[in-house]
Amino acid sequence: MKQHSLGRREFVLGASAGLVGTVGLRRSPAYGNLGNQAEKLAILGGEPVRKGKSWPTWPYCDDKVLDSVIQTTKSGIWCRIQSSSGTVPTFEKEFTRLIGTKYCVSVGSGTQALHTCLEALGIGAGDEVITSPYTDPGTIAAILCTRALPVLADVDPESFQLDPADVERRITENTKAIMPVHIMGQPCDMDRIMAIAKKHNLKVVEDTCQGHLAEYRGKRLGTIGDLGAFSFQASKTIACGEGGAIVGDDEQLMDRCYTVQNHGTSRRGATEVIGPKYRMNEFEGAVLLGQLPGVQERFALRNENAAYLTSRLKDCPGVVPQKLYEGTNSGSFYVYGMTYKKEHFNGVSRETFLRAVRAEGINIGPYIGRGLHKEPWVEHILSSKVYQRMFSAQRLKEYREQNECSNCDKVCQDVVSFWASGILLGTREDMDDIANAILKVYENRDNLKEASA
Repeated sequence: MKQHSLGRREFVLGASAGLVGTVGLRRSPAYGNLGNQAEKLAILGGEPVRKGKSWPTWPYCDDKVLDSVIQTTKSGIWCRIQSSSGTVPTFEKEFTRLIGTKYCVSVGSGTQALHTCLEALGIGAGDEVITSPYTDPGTIAAILCTRALPVLADVDPESFQLDPADVERRITENTKAIMPVHIMGQPCDMDRIMAIAKKHNLKVVEDTCQGHLAEYRGKRLGTIGDLGAFSFQASKTIACGEGGAIVGDDEQLMDRCYTVQNHGTSRRGATEVIGPKYRMNEFEGAVLLGQLPGVQERFALRNENAAYLTSRLKDCPGVVPQKLYEGTNSGSFYVYGMTYKKEHFNGVSRETFLRAVRAEGINIGPYIGRGLHKEPWVEHILSSKVYQRMFSAQRLKEYREQNECSNCDKVCQDVVSFWASGILLGTREDMDDIANAILKVYENRDNLKEASA
């Protein structure tokens, strides 16, 4: 894989402007000038745009990763409590430097990180936490594990992010925290979310499980709220199979996070609170340490390629890349997401469009099939004796009636995307293949109804 070297200053000055507006990168022709690429659709028997090519593999693995795992295996230090200088404590120090916080506590998954944050903040039975329905189930699982009530606010239909106005509408006397989800790895509207939290005296736990290294107004995601939670699951842009981390600057709060995830036992050796056993193991730490060299270069390359791809698609009205808020300096680009506008494809369904692009050799799909407000867990908790004891019958009735997120429903119906951890590490030619496949389908939109027959 060809590596691109890009200094931090050059990247921020060059790419950040492209993320929120005009892209100062080399431009390819717009959709009206594709030449031979605009021939017969592959789904109808034509030649595909991309054929016989491979993408960069993911998870990332090189000799540094392998050597780190082998060294850990031979050391016999397989659990973090065996050594204060093992791979997990060492990774925590390196990750704080990378993210820009004072403290880090590693755990076994992003869900565990979120749950630990909430427990450390004292959130529990009878409390409410507002979050997004357009996210992985781990987000609400963390809230449910505290026996708090996950209140789902609607999303912005263009950014796919939590809508601050709807968050504020859903605040009650029981609300204790907001959990913004930086979906697809791009920043939420954190200015407004933090202002709402301050106004209502609420804690903010950033679900940064997809947002590694992304920046908002010069700060890394995960460092803006009271606590930030990360995932290192195999698909993430920093990965070790499973694994997670919590970051923050409040020493006492982060010490509580350590105690909670260490089955309630503090660094002082006393069992002090209720807590699960969420410790990251040394093998996960070894993989992460081996992967850290080059992680910022790969991050910059994803942003460079995402900005270029956005520039190629910007004049095509049928697909609109995810809106990035003012203040977004960079994104993680765990997923590259777009809104499919079927009215610009003669009303052809999203599924037909996706099949046509896949036939051109580009693996593209929807993203989240339905919002979490539509999943069976809602009725499960509303009918459970535990939640009926914690919340009044009136509150549970209101919760069921207000559990509507129409924008999220629309986003689930309209989003098209590709998983980008590996793909956005490709070459400029790879990015052109993606753009040309989409634009070819657009130029041949009059023939798409044949494909749906």
